[in-house]
Amino acid sequence: LTSGAGTAQEGIPDPDVPGDSGPSAAGDAVDPDSPEEGEPGGPTRENPDASRKEYDETAPAEIVGGTEHLLHEAGEGNGAPAANEEAGESENQVNALAEEAALRTVAAPDSDRLGVSEDADAADSAMTYYTALLQSRSAALFECQRATVYWETAQDHVTVYKTSPEHDLILGAGAYDVSARLLPENLRVDDGWVARKNPGVIVKIVDGSVLGRGVHNPAAAGEAARRLVGREGWAGIDAVRNRRVLLLSEEILEAPHLRTAAMLLIARTAAPDAFADADPGEALSALCEEETGTLPTGIYYYSLTEDGT
Repeated sequence: LTSGAGTAQEGIPDPDVPGDSGPSAAGDAVDPDSPEEGEPGGPTRENPDASRKEYDETAPAEIVGGTEHLLHEAGEGNGAPAANEEAGESENQVNALAEEAALRTVAAPDSDRLGVSEDADAADSAMTYYTALLQSRSAALFECQRATVYWETAQDHVTVYKTSPEHDLILGAGAYDVSARLLPENLRVDDGWVARKNPGVIVKIVDGSVLGRGVHNPAAAGEAARRLVGREGWAGIDAVRNRRVLLLSEEILEAPHLRTAAMLLIARTAAPDAFADADPGEALSALCEEETGTLPTGIYYYSLTEDGT
């Protein structure tokens, strides 16, 4: 794990760097009737042929507190303040009271992609680590390595729409959603439809009586998985043949840190080679401890890929 401090963005002026005092763009053209350069009390004259304005770098100026603005990136107005309606499109905020650079921690394998030194301090954020891991390894998958996923809600034979958080979890895991083209009113499917789609992964949501905080025995989950893969016509589905079937507790969708763990579980099921060293149990424990200060109590997932555990 590595961390690194952000560097100044191009296009954001530095108050400690003096202005340009070189020759003007107009070729140092001088009015013969004007006072000599630097003569006190001389009138200010403007050269209409100059390509830009020049200002005396020794002129008095002041920094006014409370005038922080969202600035555009370089090339988007050269650091000019953004209007209120445009502020949401900007990413950097200048604050005269800021004292420290922001730190971002990432996994060492992702440092080249994110521009962070590998010899920086170890990361202390499990959320950042697993988010960067998911992003980098999913992005490295070839198209032929990306699995298709059938997601079934706690209600049998009902899948999800393309604007749902569940759909986003599938995409974040580097996979595709077989129900992406269904209309909102057509989310109830049958066994034949799933068999024709032939998903590479099946994700089934179950209620708290099967998986969740108070569950300490996987027997109910095992029985639910056997019923699921035993549906009519499902024996030939790739996900069933390769045992890439994942049961998730409803509770694992309740919070961002739990959804990150769920995404990792889907990614490991869909692309086991790419995520072979990512232990989903360790990830769930680390994310829960970081967010809540406690380890998870109960069984939140059941995977046929993990030898039925």
